[in-house]
Amino acid sequence: MIRVLLVDDQPLLRRGFRALLDAEDDIEVVAEAADGAEGLALIREHSPDIALVDIQMPVMDGIETTRRIAADPDLAGVHVVILTNYGLDEYVFNALRAGAAGFLVKDIEPDDLLHSVRVAARGDALLAPSITRMLISRYVAEPLTTVAGPGLRELTNREREAVALAARGLSNDQIAGRMVISPVTAKTHINRAMIKLRARDRAQLVVLAYESGLVTPGNG
Repeated sequence: MIRVLLVDDQPLLRRGFRALLDAEDDIEVVAEAADGAEGLALIREHSPDIALVDIQMPVMDGIETTRRIAADPDLAGVHVVILTNYGLDEYVFNALRAGAAGFLVKDIEPDDLLHSVRVAARGDALLAPSITRMLISRYVAEPLTTVAGPGLRELTNREREAVALAARGLSNDQIAGRMVISPVTAKTHINRAMIKLRARDRAQLVVLAYESGLVTPGNG
């Protein structure tokens, strides 16, 4: 059972999302909150698998809520999926850097929302190619300033290759095809790289790949 907690200041949206999610046999909404501060308290109480968090809220916004979740070791198992009324805007980069596992617009189709919740619960990032392109363009505009950490040097050549492909927006199956390995092996390379780089999830791994210089815009 995938346990979900909703954090949004719009009651009608929370009600609609809850009805949709609770109708599924493998998903359960454990609580709702109207702002980030209340949401953070409930997340600490319930430790859900997924927190669907609105990016713009009173009291505490979604980015700060995400940042505090990511900084709490007791909430390491909580995957934050950011919700917004907008598409690609300035919030995407900050949300991913704060530790979000994904980014969804509120007018998402019901089937796509259900799929996204299940993807995030598996620990995979909700990074569409359009989001990846936006990240790359952001790095083109703003040169890298973060030096590579010691974890990067611990990666094997195959792990580096897998991370570089993930940073280009490829799925495990696509990575496996490019590296001529099985999808299970591709996922193993990604998971080991996440551990070595101390990335909470695949989304943060992608950000770290660019910040560390492992991947740069235009290479590969």
